Formats: sequence, C-alpha cells, structure tokens
Amino acid sequence: MYENIGFQLSRLPRLWRSIIDERLAPLGLTQTRWVTLYHLWRLGDGQPQCDLARAIGVEAPSLVRTLDQLSRQGLVERRPCDQDRRTKRVFLTAEATPLLERIDAVVRDARREMFEGLSEQDLTTLSELLSRIENNGLAIQARDAEAQG
Repeated sequence: MYENIGFQLSRLPRLWRSIIDERLAPLGLTQTRWVTLYHLWRLGDGQPQCDLARAIGVEAPSLVRTLDQLSRQGLVERRPCDQDRRTKRVFLTAEATPLLERIDAVVRDARREMFEGLSEQDLTTLSELLSRIENNGLAIQARDAEAQG
C-alpha cells in the first residue's frame, strides 16, 4: 500500500498542471509561461530572476527564455537592480493583470474541483502531512549533502 504513495505524489502535480494547461490553452499560454507569470504575481513584483527561477524550480537559463517570450508579449519587463547592475528584477506589466486574474480564476476552479469531497479538516490534515513529508525529504537531502561534502 505505502509503495504507491511516491508514485501518487509524483502523478498529482502533473495531473493538476495538465488540467490547468488544458483550461488555459485558449488564452495561448504554455505551462512554462503561466507558471512563471503566476509565481511572479504571487511572489510580488521586482523579484530577482535567480529568486524567481528558484521559486519555480527551473534553471536560470530556462527562465531567461521564458522571460524573453513574456517580454515580447508585453506581459513582463526586466530592469537592472539598483544595488547590483548584473542582477535583473522582473516586473509584471499592466497588460498582465487581466490575464493573471483569468489564470487565478482557472486555478481556483481547478482547486475547488480537485478538492471535491474533502472537508476542511481533510485538507488541513493533508497539508500537515505533506509538510511533514517535505521536511523529512529536506532533512535527507541536507544529511546526504553533508555526508558527501
């Protein structure tokens, strides 16, 4: 029984993103683009590119390509950091706001549908259990890195 939990945990994010991707397709957004926009919106304007890449879980060069595309679409702009000109900060444009509101509505609807049949207590328990599993995984990574270092 427990052997399948890892597979379930790996399948759920793909299923979640697939549902949202399908619903956002009419807006002409790829997963990479909507995830980048959504993270920037949630994190707040002016994020350094490297921090945004880390939050999304992608390598910086991959994010640069996506930001180039979003910039060409007029949805983001990059500006040099006042403290370090080598660092670029990413800002949403006014044109991104209505699109982000649509993305947010799609995400909220998908979340509501995916959580159908689960009580508030179920969701609280699920969140606590996932946090515990994540913390265990982070501890394992830290321990392994220390052993290798």
